[in-house]
Amino acid sequence: TSLLGGCRSEAARELGHSAAPPEPSTRLVPIRVKVNAKPRNVEVDADTSALELVRGQLGLRGSKLACGHGVCGACTMLVDGAPVAACLLPATSLHERSLTTVEGLTGAGGLHPVQRAFMAEDALQCGYCTPGFVVEASAFYAQWRAEHGAKEPERDVVAAALAGHLCRCGAYENIVVAVQRACRGDYEREVTAPPRHEAREKVTGAAQYTVDVQLPDQLEVAVLRSPHAHARVLRVDWSQALAMPGVAGAVDMMSGATLLRFVGQEIAAVAACDARTAAAALGRIVVEYELRPAAIGMAAARAPDAEKVYPTMSTRRKASNHSEGPLLPQRWDGNLRGPFSLFSHHAPKLRRAIRSLRAEPGRGMLVEGKYTTQTQCHSCLEPHACVAHWHADQLVVHLSTQAVSQIAEDIAERWHLKESQVRVLAQHVGGGFGSKATLGPEVVAAVELTRLTGKPVRVVLDRREELTVGGTRPAHETSLTLATDAAGELLGVSATSHADGGAAVGSTSTLLMRVMYADAAKDLADYDVLTHGPPSKPFRGPGGPPAFWALEQAVDEAATRLKADPVALRRRWDPNPARKLLYDWVEGLPAWRDRPKPQHDRGRMRRGMGVAVAGWMYFVQPSSQVQVEVGPGGFVVSTACQDIGNGTRTVLARTVGERLGVAPANIEVRIGDSKLVRGPMSGGSRTTASIVPAAIDAAEQARKYLMDQAASVLGVRGTPGHGGIKHPG
Repeated sequence: TSLLGGCRSEAARELGHSAAPPEPSTRLVPIRVKVNAKPRNVEVDADTSALELVRGQLGLRGSKLACGHGVCGACTMLVDGAPVAACLLPATSLHERSLTTVEGLTGAGGLHPVQRAFMAEDALQCGYCTPGFVVEASAFYAQWRAEHGAKEPERDVVAAALAGHLCRCGAYENIVVAVQRACRGDYEREVTAPPRHEAREKVTGAAQYTVDVQLPDQLEVAVLRSPHAHARVLRVDWSQALAMPGVAGAVDMMSGATLLRFVGQEIAAVAACDARTAAAALGRIVVEYELRPAAIGMAAARAPDAEKVYPTMSTRRKASNHSEGPLLPQRWDGNLRGPFSLFSHHAPKLRRAIRSLRAEPGRGMLVEGKYTTQTQCHSCLEPHACVAHWHADQLVVHLSTQAVSQIAEDIAERWHLKESQVRVLAQHVGGGFGSKATLGPEVVAAVELTRLTGKPVRVVLDRREELTVGGTRPAHETSLTLATDAAGELLGVSATSHADGGAAVGSTSTLLMRVMYADAAKDLADYDVLTHGPPSKPFRGPGGPPAFWALEQAVDEAATRLKADPVALRRRWDPNPARKLLYDWVEGLPAWRDRPKPQHDRGRMRRGMGVAVAGWMYFVQPSSQVQVEVGPGGFVVSTACQDIGNGTRTVLARTVGERLGVAPANIEVRIGDSKLVRGPMSGGSRTTASIVPAAIDAAEQARKYLMDQAASVLGVRGTPGHGGIKHPG
């Protein structure tokens, strides 16, 4: 359907809603506010937040919306010098006040000392939370310096001042150090060479994320989601929604299917002139459901009469994969899939040994336990977001993704386009952790609606949607037995793990146990337990944390029973030479060497010191390419990769700079564009391993070319070095 009318509210809104809010208000309130020292006269809706005003009407998008509930601090601004959560503050309360955003911290004298400190101390990763931290820290800096001069604040004082802020990547330690050193006066002058290549963009709010993309005539999308864990859709009627002024179109998100398998599953998506109108339209959609029994939790799913999530072989093929590897064929028994036992090692021998130890306990030791971990949400601070539009005959997709090249190919395949017709862009990505590696429903909704309406379309999950369907690590139950002989030598580990990945499969938790204590026998089995829950997604070393939680707890228990030092015992059992170096390093740490005895702290808040070991394989994507261009404008390094906080730009600039004798800061790095030479996805610890060899090769080719040119054009023959070509003249 075509656009039927104009919006009744000009206020931009960041979040869609899964439940219909009140109809948009039409009354606008005039206010006068000084924004970054410049007087502004604006009109706002009574429901408009300060964050919506600044990001929408004023176009200052450095401050970010992450939680929408005043919890995370990403939206922090200064009102009359005091930090506030702008997502909760009504814009009307800014009347006759002074507002400072992250963009306003940079003055005639350059960056604020806190911004310089964040750059120099590498107090950031993906950068999505950084503007909020910087603004809050600048207020603390001003107050601290006024009261204490250049004295360094204690760590706990800084931590308390920043307590309303979350960094999903986990840069807290460097953040605290940056604020301490800024307060003591270390960064009153400009920083020349920060560790991270894009640090300046991130501390000033200039880094653009998908949620920051705003195109002319851009439509906003709200998604109607299932309120039921298991139901059949009998009828969907969106005619009343399409009749609303400002609504541009709606699409089916079930691709013709009718069965719903989890709460939050997408049913329909509506595009409108703003997010409030789109969200209000959801309340006009009529859906008739036939409710069905739901299997919630592993116990219910394994019951003999449990409703099957995927009752037939054809439906089982629809189950998504929450691991980072391919799905191998497995046996199904109702909602139970498995066992996956491919990586067992001398399992029959270990079973005999365990039976023998149970019969004669004096011949060795068994450590047995059941270890559980709960479902964990990825909860990227930048939610899943997509902006799609047509530029001539090319589909341009701005996407918060871990795989610009691969997603471009997937989009072309799904919508039967040539690869040259698809361009995926991701200049900065506010975290992914595995949940943004595949083509998701946000892409489907955006592409389908831009095809329908002919206008740019933006889909952004709100925090409730992100927590529901944005991605999770499966809950695990692992039964583990560790066996030793009478001398305390490790005989082997037997482990059976059951994973609740909702409507997804792919558990290989015990695979990670195979790479630890590798000489010992292993009897390993993984099962998927299908439930009517949102499908899990790959999550930072899929299967690893639950596996190592179980294994390392058992090893610690063995050390206690054997009266052995826990590091020494691991060194004794572990043949890996690299980890032996780590054990040496740990034993030399004062924190470990001088640790208090176990259970020394008996107070309400107890602190102790422990040790655990983990391992993860890294991958290489051999098809990866890096391009190095040299010319009058300098050096440009490019690849169709992306940076989710892992430092891709920095790795490329340093690698090429070292080979060419050029300071990394003088190299322009271009990534986040599928039209560049093909780069790797950011997942499976493959990015650096894939791009560094390619970057070295390209840089050496460029160096040879420049040397040849110097010889043939200038008659200069010498050897390459830092600063240029070394030669007798």
